[in-house]
Amino acid sequence: MKMNRISAVAATFLALGLWTACSAPKEESTEEVVVEVVEETPAPSNTVVDIAVSSPDHTTLVAAVQAAGLAETLSGEGPFTVFAPTNAAFEALPAGTVEGLLKPESKDALTGILTYHVVAGNVMSGDLSDGQVVTTLNGQNLTVSIKDGKVMIGGATVVAADLAGTNGVVHVIDTVLLPK
Repeated sequence: MKMNRISAVAATFLALGLWTACSAPKEESTEEVVVEVVEETPAPSNTVVDIAVSSPDHTTLVAAVQAAGLAETLSGEGPFTVFAPTNAAFEALPAGTVEGLLKPESKDALTGILTYHVVAGNVMSGDLSDGQVVTTLNGQNLTVSIKDGKVMIGGATVVAADLAGTNGVVHVIDTVLLPK
């Protein structure tokens, strides 16, 4: 019993000592804590639409994509392979064709033409083969031909290939492809 009393007294002093140590005034630290907040900026977008927008040779195509209401779709997840006709390709169409297609009442026809230039997937030039048939987003097919290193898609010559974007690839062509 004497041992239990001594243990109880010792435990009380120990607890009192811990309480005193914890509640004793602490020295103020002169160290300054600096927390740096780093904002993570998203990677810059470089979609197939961004590639066309940044090209001075594709202003007509960009205007057509916007008039058809396809800019948001083609800026989406993809991947898309776009066969992008140059301004010169649009200028080679009969007089008044582009102006007529850009009118609101021609939106369906314009959409059909533009989606005839897009294939689902990320198709690089090395993935294309002579005689290959690809299905466009408008449901019609285009045939690839390769002769003497020159790649053609549906009769249009690829003049610049493999412009890679975050959601696909752009191949520049010299002719506007017209669906059947």
